[in-house]
Amino acid sequence: MDKKDRRLEQFAADFRRKNGLNATEAIRLKSLLLKNNILTVFLPLKGDLSGMAVKTNGNNTAKYFILVNSNHTIGRQHFTICHELYHLYYQENFTAEKSNAGKFDKKGDPEEYNADVFASYLLLPEDGMYQMIPEHEWGKNKITLSTILKIEQYYSCSRSALLNRLIKMDIINLSKYQEFNCDKIKNALLYGYNDDLYKPGNEGQVIGNYGDMAKELYDRSMVSESAYFSLLEDIGIDLSDFDKKEDYE
Repeated sequence: MDKKDRRLEQFAADFRRKNGLNATEAIRLKSLLLKNNILTVFLPLKGDLSGMAVKTNGNNTAKYFILVNSNHTIGRQHFTICHELYHLYYQENFTAEKSNAGKFDKKGDPEEYNADVFASYLLLPEDGMYQMIPEHEWGKNKITLSTILKIEQYYSCSRSALLNRLIKMDIINLSKYQEFNCDKIKNALLYGYNDDLYKPGNEGQVIGNYGDMAKELYDRSMVSESAYFSLLEDIGIDLSDFDKKEDYE
């Protein structure tokens, strides 16, 4: 592991520690977002955009916002959230960025790659992984589909995130990656698991005080008036209705 990856692993361990999480347990991400007052909105986004993060600093208090693409599977959404946590808490001088989480592209934006690696360490801690892998499967390419499913269901992660992590841990090679990265829903059902993790979901769900953040983004000229109205409409607030009511008063 190079120095940069070691640093990112330390960031992930630091984040777990600050949030009262040990080195092996799964993260209840929605509870974590609520605890940290991270306003999070799940909406369908075009293309392969996974989401975005925004950090504002007003009155010496940082406020955080995450947008997650609800068209993506639940497992991928969880990885996206962890990816955005890197931007919000560990990227220097961060304000806002759209993300395409899970690409692990070393040739692209270095902070996007860092966020992917951080998310991998945060969501899938190595000690916890080894606790779930039988010792006779620790050798290269010995891990079974049964164990793969058990790990991804426990950590609520996407298959690609898990397989990338296993490659990083030198447990599988690219050939095994391709072998395991197919028929995910079919195999989950065959092994008796629910298939929700492999499907889109959460559309329209809001965690935190959405209205306050939308207003602050507008007040700080980070979004236009029309975008501000659109943000409010996304959660069922139509300001034109208030204008009509005032006309009658």
